[in-house]
Amino acid sequence: MRLSFFFVPMSVLVLQYLIASLAVTTLNDLTTDQSALLAFKAHVFDYRSALANNWSISYPTCSWAGISCGSRHQRVTALNLSDMGLGGTIPLHLGNLSFLVSLDISENNFHGHLPKELGQLRRLRVVSFAYNKLSGSFPSWIGVLSKLRILRLYNNSFTGPIPNSLFNLSRLETLRAEFNTIGGNIPSRIGNLSKLVYLDLSFSNLRGQIPTEIGNLQNLQYLVFAENNLSGLVPPTIFNISTMRILTLEGNQLSGRLPSTVGHLLPNIESLLLAANNLTGIIPHSITNATKLVALDLGFNSFSGHILNTFGNLRHLSLLSLVMNNLTTESSSADQWSFLSSLTNCRNLTILSFGSNPLGGILPPVIGNFSASLQKFYAYECKLKGNIPQEIGNLSGLTLLSLHSNDLNGTISPTMGRLKWLQGLSLRNNNLEGSIPYDLCHLKLMFGIRLTGNKLSGHIPPCLVSLTSLRELHLGSNKLTSSIPSSLWSLEYILDINLSSNSLNDSLPSNVQKLKVLTVLDLSRNQLSGDIPSTIGALKDLETLSLARNQFQGPIPESVGSLISLESLDLSGNNLSGKIPKSLETLSQLKQFNVSHNRLEGEIPVKGSFKNFSAESFFGNYALCGPPKLRVPPCKPDNSKSTKNVALTVLKYILPPIVCSVLLVITIIMYKRCRNRSTKHLDHEDFLPLATWRRTSYLDIQRATDEFNECNLLGTGSFGSVYKGTISDGTDVAIKIFNLQLERAFRSFDSECEVLRNVRHRNLIKILSSCSNPDFKALVLEFMPNGSLEKWLYSHNYFLDILERLNIMIDVGSALEYLHHGHSSAPIIHCDLKPTNILLDENMAAHVSDFGISKLLGEGEDSVTQTMTMATIGYMAPEYGSEGIVSAKCDVYSYGVLLMETFTRKRPTDEMFTGEMSLRKWVKESLPHGLTEVVDANLVREEQAFSAKMDCILSIMDLALDCCMESPDMRINMTDAAAKLKKIKVKFLDDAAATK
Repeated sequence: MRLSFFFVPMSVLVLQYLIASLAVTTLNDLTTDQSALLAFKAHVFDYRSALANNWSISYPTCSWAGISCGSRHQRVTALNLSDMGLGGTIPLHLGNLSFLVSLDISENNFHGHLPKELGQLRRLRVVSFAYNKLSGSFPSWIGVLSKLRILRLYNNSFTGPIPNSLFNLSRLETLRAEFNTIGGNIPSRIGNLSKLVYLDLSFSNLRGQIPTEIGNLQNLQYLVFAENNLSGLVPPTIFNISTMRILTLEGNQLSGRLPSTVGHLLPNIESLLLAANNLTGIIPHSITNATKLVALDLGFNSFSGHILNTFGNLRHLSLLSLVMNNLTTESSSADQWSFLSSLTNCRNLTILSFGSNPLGGILPPVIGNFSASLQKFYAYECKLKGNIPQEIGNLSGLTLLSLHSNDLNGTISPTMGRLKWLQGLSLRNNNLEGSIPYDLCHLKLMFGIRLTGNKLSGHIPPCLVSLTSLRELHLGSNKLTSSIPSSLWSLEYILDINLSSNSLNDSLPSNVQKLKVLTVLDLSRNQLSGDIPSTIGALKDLETLSLARNQFQGPIPESVGSLISLESLDLSGNNLSGKIPKSLETLSQLKQFNVSHNRLEGEIPVKGSFKNFSAESFFGNYALCGPPKLRVPPCKPDNSKSTKNVALTVLKYILPPIVCSVLLVITIIMYKRCRNRSTKHLDHEDFLPLATWRRTSYLDIQRATDEFNECNLLGTGSFGSVYKGTISDGTDVAIKIFNLQLERAFRSFDSECEVLRNVRHRNLIKILSSCSNPDFKALVLEFMPNGSLEKWLYSHNYFLDILERLNIMIDVGSALEYLHHGHSSAPIIHCDLKPTNILLDENMAAHVSDFGISKLLGEGEDSVTQTMTMATIGYMAPEYGSEGIVSAKCDVYSYGVLLMETFTRKRPTDEMFTGEMSLRKWVKESLPHGLTEVVDANLVREEQAFSAKMDCILSIMDLALDCCMESPDMRINMTDAAAKLKKIKVKFLDDAAATK
């Protein structure tokens, strides 16, 4: 009994010891996982604070975001941090999560190499690093993960070659490494991966042949090798994989023929994409036995023979492209496309393309029998003849119709006016006659109309103005007459107009300036006359302007020099007279220039792009002169030198005695006036140097502000205060009163006067009057009822949508462009651009204000100066803050910061920007995949037009980073920055409209 009594407690003790030991072991294991995860958290950037408040020792590890644990041992088995806004490099600490089965850190902003310590995670079955910025060699340690089933490395920058160790993964089912720069050949050992279901190595710079061993992958369903440099024959073994659903080999240099039994060998194929290779032979009849086909693209090859009349068997077909081959049609009736009848059975067909095949024949009325699902129909360069059938108006779902470069005749069918979803119509280079039907004006979604190269007559329908979505209008090389309808110039968002080679007459109206974003205007080879309107200089985005072979007369407007985006200018073959404007020398993008066969005279400009133009650009004019290489007479010497010598003599010997005499008389008069003055107090007003503003007395300002009542105080700044006031005529004004106790306030007052006295721009604050006494100085300014950009960004109950912010920043860019390049040869540098200095009028138009520390530079935009006056922290360019060097590129830097702040609603001085982290770095590291984490959430809260918004903001951030380059020489200039932002706005409006 005693032995038994003794034995039982000992057993219990042993059992308790074992349990305690297991508990200690488990506790230690949890500590290991927790330590690894906390080290990971400390190492990476957490832009969205996804881990900041959750990954804490205050909570159980297994409850942390993205963490899953095993139910038995409570070890971390899955780490899913996909799309959590993380960045930096991947730390080696993850290699300590020894029970990890699934590792997914895709769609973040990680960069650098993968640590080899991840090879310690021998239990891994799923690894996903997709959509990051990882680099380095294709990770060879992957080969030791013998249990791995899914490997996703796509959309990174891994380099090759593919390591042999990868092919030891006998359980691998998914291998996706597309969009890397792997290079090299596809190893034949790829056939060892017998469990593989999904293989995608597209866009990876692979070369060589596809190994025949690929046929060993008998479980393969997805095989994608698109857009590489693969060559040789398509191995027949590929077509023996009966499980295949997606086969994509497009965009390579593969050759050979398709097997005649392809449709029987691939019974489960849904997508067969072999376009853009060198494949030959006929399209096998058996392909129409693959009844699960949804997409078939054999375009851009060298297939020959007939287009099959049995394609209608593919009832699920959505895309059929046979473009750019040598295919013909087997017609059951003369000149008819008989295969179309079969295809009308494919009721899900969305895209149908036969372009660039020598089909011949006519387009039959059966075209109207396709279902409403058909959206895009391409039959260009097919040697089509005959009329366009009226039945084409039955294709109610059509968005694009391309029949260009055929031999079509007759008229444009009015039934096309029923295609209410049509966005693109291309009928160019045919033999169509008659007038342009007014029915086309019903196509409210129309984006582009191309009717060039036909025999159309009559006039241009004025109703085209109703097509507000129209961006491209090509009516050139027809027989159009009459004048260009004035309504055409109201299409303010059109991008490309080509009306060349017609018989259009009358003049070019001044309201051409309404075409705000026009990039191409070709009116050449018509009968247009009159002067070229000076308003054409308002087309800041214009890249190509051709008015050649018309009857224009008068001078070339100076305003043409304002076309900052212009690349090609052709004014040849007119009756233009006068000189070639010197302003054209500033067109830095100009590459093609032709003013030959006019009546121009005077000196040919020699600076800027004119250094590169040849004699052909100036041939056949009245009296041009210039360098011998241009085959014109040399310009006569300037006779003004002798006149200058006479003037110098007068200044040197005659003028001084006269000046002295005048000064003596003035001194005597002033002396007598001073003696006659009484002792009564006088206000001694110092007239502003060269200023032309009307003067306001101290008493007027006192009354206007209700004796400087605090209720009228709008704000205070570094050099004084700003009050709202009402002057005698009832006008509200803003009155800036300088604190003269500050020494720099005098300089600030003088600086604002010096800068603003001669500048005039709609986006600069305007001075109405001034008051300048020895002990009181003030400026009376326009009142901006909507306050500052600062208020609209950061105050409650105020909100700016994306378009309003764009407009404000375009206004600011226009103002800076004017200051740097537009008002004189001496650039003005603002030096303190920030939201508080951007004021908004009643129409929300922006006005740049506060020129208290601005600088006037010497001639030329590249000039610099040095200053001890510092601007606002966070907005200063590096060279300004460290060395006091001021140039136009300092304002460009500040503009970039302001762009980022406006669309992120994050101040550059925010407390999150400490150490090396700055607003600029934060934005840069977020692009492109983490953009949603930096953009102001209020801008993308609504899902409508979300994609258009994100594309727009991504372009804005790219532009902002171009403005904020560390080196001033690398920064964009304000002219290009302003032009780019306007283009971004136009694209946004187009994209947003397309989503409605």
